[in-house]
Amino acid sequence: MRLIGLTGGIAAGKSTVAARLAEHGAIVIDADRVAREVVEPGAPALARIAERFGDDVLADGALDRAALGAIVFADADARRDLERITHPAIQALVAERIAVHADDPDAVVVYDVPLLVEARVPYDFDAIVVAHAPAEQRVARLVELRGVGREDAERRVRSQASDDERLAVATVVVDTSGTMEETIAQVDALWRAIEEGTAW
Repeated sequence: MRLIGLTGGIAAGKSTVAARLAEHGAIVIDADRVAREVVEPGAPALARIAERFGDDVLADGALDRAALGAIVFADADARRDLERITHPAIQALVAERIAVHADDPDAVVVYDVPLLVEARVPYDFDAIVVAHAPAEQRVARLVELRGVGREDAERRVRSQASDDERLAVATVVVDTSGTMEETIAQVDALWRAIEEGTAW
């Protein structure tokens, strides 16, 4: 098994990279999807979140993501508290899913994790792929494509690792600042190099 970490700042196009790798045959483990699973109604992590942040972050017994997001994007201490609750649960579930493929020499497992740098993800990756677009461009995408207010968009980008911090851990950088076609072409080239054993 080859284990690849995939990361990128918010609105950097990481999901596009992950989807294209999956089309080529990679097994993609999406940290955001796992994060949703560990806070489903009845999960221990959800009870701890409600205990820390109050019942206002719940709606009909489920997590109100918008309410929680408004708190943690505006308060670094609150975000760290949330991470201390969710990260261990996420890591345990991800470890189980990676282990399923551990003995398959042909498996390419991609762990798609936005907070790879911030969370110091404890896996021995064969490579780390960073989907990269400059911070200002990502702010513009949040405003133009997702309808986020500019101040909120800037705060969300600032709340994550800096471009320099993310690029410092990269084995491979996919430049997502251009067109969709240019991004896809880079991912296709990366996949060919992975298959040939020349990617890193």
